[in-house]
Amino acid sequence: MTNRTNTIRFCALLAVLLLSGGVINVWERAGEAHVSRRNLKDFPAQVGSWRQVGDDLRFDDETEKVLRADDYLSRNFVSNGRTASFYVGYYATQRNGATYHSPLNCLPGSGWVMSDPARITIAPAGGGAPFEANRFVIANGRDRALMIYWYQGRGRAVASEYWGKIYTVLDSVRRRRSDGARVRVMVPVGNAQQEAQNAAVEMAAQAAAELPAFVPN
Repeated sequence: MTNRTNTIRFCALLAVLLLSGGVINVWERAGEAHVSRRNLKDFPAQVGSWRQVGDDLRFDDETEKVLRADDYLSRNFVSNGRTASFYVGYYATQRNGATYHSPLNCLPGSGWVMSDPARITIAPAGGGAPFEANRFVIANGRDRALMIYWYQGRGRAVASEYWGKIYTVLDSVRRRRSDGARVRVMVPVGNAQQEAQNAAVEMAAQAAAELPAFVPN
């Protein structure tokens, strides 16, 4: 009786393994689902009271090779005497190892010191579900800025890099999608850090309302 039970269990396990292998093979052959989106170069030149100043910034070849983004936008905006740097790095797929880089790794390696970490809530202008974003004060020599960033894609905006990865794996299996982006807003800190934060939150809220056309839900 015991041998028969073990044989049945072995056959059942073998069947599950073969079925799983077949599903994975079909999934890999099917590739990722196609999603339509607009190129980031077409991001509005004005969002709310924030309007573009200067041309879009492009990185050098070496930086782009490290970044490995399929599309990105680096642009400066101004509003009522305030300046904000806006960046979005979009990845059409993360199956091939190309993925967004965490500022926790990139900025210290570039000489920036990160301090005063916090989570803040961003409420997209004109409606949309509020979400949490990361907030840091960063400094390099005499330069100080208030930085807000989050991870966005497939209908979610999250602060946690780890949850972003978990959702990417789940959506890759369930929806055949692993596309996503990192979004960052930086505002120089003058004499009042709170004013810089208010400006960064305002810019982030305006930008978040426009992003789904460029970073699909």
